[in-house]
Amino acid sequence: MTEADIMAIMRDALMLAMKLAIPMLVISLVLGLVVAVFQAATQIHEQTLTFIPKAVVIAIILLVAGPWMIQMMRDFFIRLIAIISNAGISSL
Repeated sequence: MTEADIMAIMRDALMLAMKLAIPMLVISLVLGLVVAVFQAATQIHEQTLTFIPKAVVIAIILLVAGPWMIQMMRDFFIRLIAIISNAGISSL
């Protein structure tokens, strides 16, 4: 296994992490902005007003997108195991 192979695996792992995290982060950011505008308009400055909606929305996203996320992680893991097993065979 060469350095280029290892860097390709690292790149794929980082891309997978971004693909899995971006939907939750973007929706959480948008929701936080909406709640901040609401708080500024009504002058309600309650800490739980930002936390509870974000927690609920992220839980819903995980329920909806969870199977897709697990499938992406599973595919990456299977590909990684195949690469590792092939590297072991070629080094013998």
